[in-house]
Parts: sequence; structure tokens; C-alpha cells
Amino acid sequence: RTRYIQTELGFHERLLVAVLTSRASLGSLAVAVNRTVAQHFPRLLFFSGLRGPRAPPGMALVALGDERPSWLMFQALRYLHQHFGGDYDWFYVMQDETYARAEQVKALVTHLSIDQDVYLGRAEEFIGGDERARYCHGGFGFLLSRRLLLRLQRHLGSCRSDILSLRPDEWLGRCIIDFLGVPCVSQLQGQHYHTYELAKNTDPEKEEQGELQAALAVHPVSDVTLMYRLHKHFSRIQLDRTYQEIQELQMQIRNLSSLTPAGEAGLTWPVGINAPFLPKSRFEVISWDYFTEQHLFSCPDGSPKCELSGASRADLREITEAALEQLNRRYQPALRFSQRQLLNGYRRFDPTRGMEYTLDLLLEAVTQKGHSRLLAKRVSLLRPLSKVEIIPMPYVTEATRVQLVLPLTVQDLDFVANFLDVFATGALDTRDNAALTLLLVYRPYDAQRLGQLDVFAGVKAMVAELEKRYSELKIPWVSVKTEVPSQLKLMDIISKKHPVDTLFFLASVWTEVSAEFLNRCRMNAISNWQVFFPVHFQEYNPALALRGEQAASPSGTDPLRAGRFDRHAFAEACFYNADYMAARGRLAAGAGRDEALDALELFDLFLHYSGLHLFRAVEPGLVQKYTLRSCNPWLSEELYHRCVLSNLEGLASRSHLAMALFEQEQANST
Repeated sequence: RTRYIQTELGFHERLLVAVLTSRASLGSLAVAVNRTVAQHFPRLLFFSGLRGPRAPPGMALVALGDERPSWLMFQALRYLHQHFGGDYDWFYVMQDETYARAEQVKALVTHLSIDQDVYLGRAEEFIGGDERARYCHGGFGFLLSRRLLLRLQRHLGSCRSDILSLRPDEWLGRCIIDFLGVPCVSQLQGQHYHTYELAKNTDPEKEEQGELQAALAVHPVSDVTLMYRLHKHFSRIQLDRTYQEIQELQMQIRNLSSLTPAGEAGLTWPVGINAPFLPKSRFEVISWDYFTEQHLFSCPDGSPKCELSGASRADLREITEAALEQLNRRYQPALRFSQRQLLNGYRRFDPTRGMEYTLDLLLEAVTQKGHSRLLAKRVSLLRPLSKVEIIPMPYVTEATRVQLVLPLTVQDLDFVANFLDVFATGALDTRDNAALTLLLVYRPYDAQRLGQLDVFAGVKAMVAELEKRYSELKIPWVSVKTEVPSQLKLMDIISKKHPVDTLFFLASVWTEVSAEFLNRCRMNAISNWQVFFPVHFQEYNPALALRGEQAASPSGTDPLRAGRFDRHAFAEACFYNADYMAARGRLAAGAGRDEALDALELFDLFLHYSGLHLFRAVEPGLVQKYTLRSCNPWLSEELYHRCVLSNLEGLASRSHLAMALFEQEQANST
């Protein structure tokens, strides 16, 4: 994952749009303006003269409490200066009866200098005034630069008391001219502000296309249906223009491909799209999902077959229609195709290019003479990734101290020595900024016999020996008496003993700690933002997976040769103490019973009670040797079943098990 620290805003993020509405309520027209414009601008504000209108969902409303048009303009400009004057370079002011072409407005400001007083719009003459003094018609929208707004704000009070006008756009134009001497212009720095005035009962498809296509703003649009028809009209124009640009770019790529070292053979399909992802190991192979017209054979819940419905069915319908359209475009008028049946369908998501499809279609081909025939055609389609966004992430550092927490039960005693040796090699010898705390979980019976026999005496002796080897090392341990060592009960004890800014790594006794993974733990766990649940690699039973080979794990180039990533295991986790305490507090407020703690793991806690991002990904840096885990029957039924399933799937692959059964049957038969 790429992390991005935002240092400078782009031009489109320096533009704020203000919509003035003088209607009795925010009706469907304002909603239409919001839907057609808001997707293109990161900040869109609606200003109303009423005191307390209720804004529809997804709309940012500022209620100014003054319905007089000129005073509404005055209050809106003052609000923009007070709250956004230092954050935006451009302020575009429009009415709710204006259709603004957002992409063109954004393109316009990228070609204008922010160091000038800009008052740009449809210039109109004052009635009975100087012909050189013009104001910007508010119905067609107008653009103000930040510099002009900063200079104007000190004179707004005088304009409010000295200038009388029933039209807010005339009032603002007179204010800017009288105090700043800047008239409205329709052309500036080689850029034109084109507008189009609609007549009553007009049809956008029948209007003068040259002037309409060049317009940045259209007015008046007093009907909701007309607003959406205009949006559809301009969207179709923009889409056709985009397709034309794509075809021209593809043609240029084809013409230049002969000059490249690979020649025309190096062209990818589709032209201009990244080549398919090439895996470097078997774990990076992207699998294909098989589907038919009714069923999907790779289901989110892991079942082998599920019904094709919802977005997946709509997706299938869309890609088959696109395939037929392309076939008819290529072969008409000689042949005309219609679909009879989808024989086979395959899809996969390639993160470097998009969603790929392979369809086997049964088609009916009809010639110009009316003869028909059934044909089976295989087509390949790609739905490319269109707009890739870099998501800003909070800053993290690899210098953060990692506090390892290791819960130990009596069943784990045989594996403690290996854990401590790996910890010493991977963290202590490398002087990594990491510490370790042991949680010694005593059963009630063992706790009663603690004076006669300490089941963890050997562990304490190994810790003491390790502290002798590393003079500055201190490994504290905490004794806990419980029959059900749930993650939440254990973390409740540890959480109280550490500061809120502590970065925890909850480990298991089979975890092999490395400096590489500790750094990923620091990078992927972000305070008040994200928790990290790595999926470790579990080696198979060497007696089954390495039959005829060396029983030990290979020390060669592929340490992940015989095993799998255990998606059933949630024992390892990286998170901050403050995030755990916040989620734990929400759980206590909602549940508050100890029985609920036994049925929850940390993953469930953060998923349901934190509101943070949960990052769960395969972690090749966490490799665990094969061992048959002991599943505690005192845990909840789901957790116990997950543990048993992890043991069963971690025994060996299906091919290994099949070979073992085959050899056993062969031996029995002889």
C-alpha cells in the first residue's frame, strides 16, 4: 500500500462553490443542483435566507436568517471570507436555477492567475449607468478570486448601508466597482466565460448546439426535469468526446509501437491499458471465478455455489450487452448477432488494470438474406480502473516501540523455548525497539497447587537466563487464573498496565518474530485510524507434505513452499492501547457481561465497536512451523470450531492427502 502525505492541494480542491437559494425551502431543484455538481467539487455550500430549513441528506446548508436577496448575498460573502478565505483560491457563486458545467469551470480556473482581482462572469450593463461599468449576472454564475474577496470584505459593511438594489448581483457589482474599481468581464487572460440563455419550454436536444456546447453555465433552469435533461445532454457530449480522445490515443500508440524495442508484438490489449499482472510466486496467482447465468461458483461466504443476484447479475447483464454491441459493430451489416445463452463465464480482478471477463456465448447469427445459424463465440472484455485516487493516510514512523504480549497456557510449554530464541535473534540481537510481556494463564487447579508445584517454573527460569544474557533486558510476567483465557480478558489486564499510546503486538507462542514484520506492524497499525490483523503462513505437516524429501523446512529461496495462509487464525494483532480502550468502553456500555467476552475476539471487538479501519492481509514475514494446536473446549462454539478447522486444513493440501491415501491403499493391497 502506498501512503501519501498531503502537502499541497490541487487546483480543483482550491475551488469552492456557493449556491444561493431564495426559495421557501430546499426543494427538488436544489437537490438536482447538488446531484449534478457536488460529485465534481470537494466543497459545495448552499446558502438559504431561512433560519432553520432542513437540508436533504448529502447537502451542506448554511441558514443565514435573512430572506432579502441583497442581504443574502452580503451574508454569504461574509461567511465565505470568515470560514474559507484562507483555504480556497477561487469562489464560484451561482443560483439554484443555474446549471453549471463543473468540469469546464474547474478547467477554467486552472488557466487563471490567482494573483489578480478576478470578477468573471456574464457581463451586464447597469440600467442608466456607465457603459464601461458592468456587473456579473448572478443567474449565470460568476467567479471571484481570493485576492478580490480579501480586499472586498473590509468594504462589505459600507456597501450594505450605502448601496440600494433589489437585485443581489447588481448590488455586488456596484460594490466591487465603487470600492475596488474592478468591473465584471466575460474574457480574461485568454479565457472566455461562455453562457447560454434558455427560452421557455425549450428542449436541450433542439437548441443551437454550437453555443450550448461551449457554455459553462445555462440559465434559467426552473424545472427539475429540465435540470436532469441538461445534465444528461452534457454528459453524453463529454462521454462521446472522451471516447474520441481514447481512439485517437490508441491510434497514436499503435503508430509508435513499431519504434519500440518490442515492436508491435509489445502492444497490450486493450491498447493503452496496463499489461496483465505477472505473478512471481504461486501465492500471487489471481484466480478466475466461474459463473453462469444463474449461479456464481466462488461465493463470499466460502460456499461452492450461490445464486447470482444484485450487483453481480447487473454486471453480467451489462457485460453481455457490451459484448453483443461490439460484435454487431464489427460484423454488421453482413451479420447481426443476438444472444441465446451464456455457456461459460469467467472473471477476475487484476489490481493493475481492472476486472477481466471471458465469456463463452451461444449466439444466433442472421445474414442480410435472413439466414440464421447458431454460433459459439468466446469473447474477452475488460472493465478498466478509471479513476485511481491516492488516499491520504496519517503519518507513521518506524521508530515506534512495539510491546509484544504473549499469552501462555500449560499446553504451550513445549514451544516457549523456541519463541524466546527467535525473539532474541529477531529483536534483541538486532537492537529493535521492542519489549516483551508474558501472560501466564493458570488453570484454577494449577493455581491452588502453586506453592507445591509451579507449572510455569521452567518458563520463568528461561526468562531469567535470557535476562542474564542481555543485561538491559527486563521481561515482566503477569499471572492470571482463569479457565477460559479469552483475548479480551487478557488484554483488559495488560491494557491497564501500559500508557494509552502503547503499540501492542498480540502474539502466539508459535509466532516467529522478525524485524521485518515488526516494521510492518508499526506501519500498518495507526492510532485512531487503523488496526492490523496479519494472516500468518502455516506450514503443513512435513510427514505428509514432504514425503520423500527432507523433513525439515527448506532453507532455500522459497520458505513458503509447503503450507498455506491460515485465514481462520486471528491470534496475532497490532493495535494501539488507546484504540483498544475506546472500543472496550463501547462494548462495556452495550453488553457489560463476562459471558460476552468469551464469545468475542479482538477482531470482533474492533469490527463492531471501534469504527476504525481493519486491515487484514497475508503476511509472508510470519511463518509458523506445523503443530497440532490444542483447542480449548471452554471457548465459544464459533471459536472452538474455527480452531478445529484450522488444524484440519493445516494438516496438508488435498494433493498431499490424496497421495498419502493412495500410498496407504497400495500398501494395504500388497
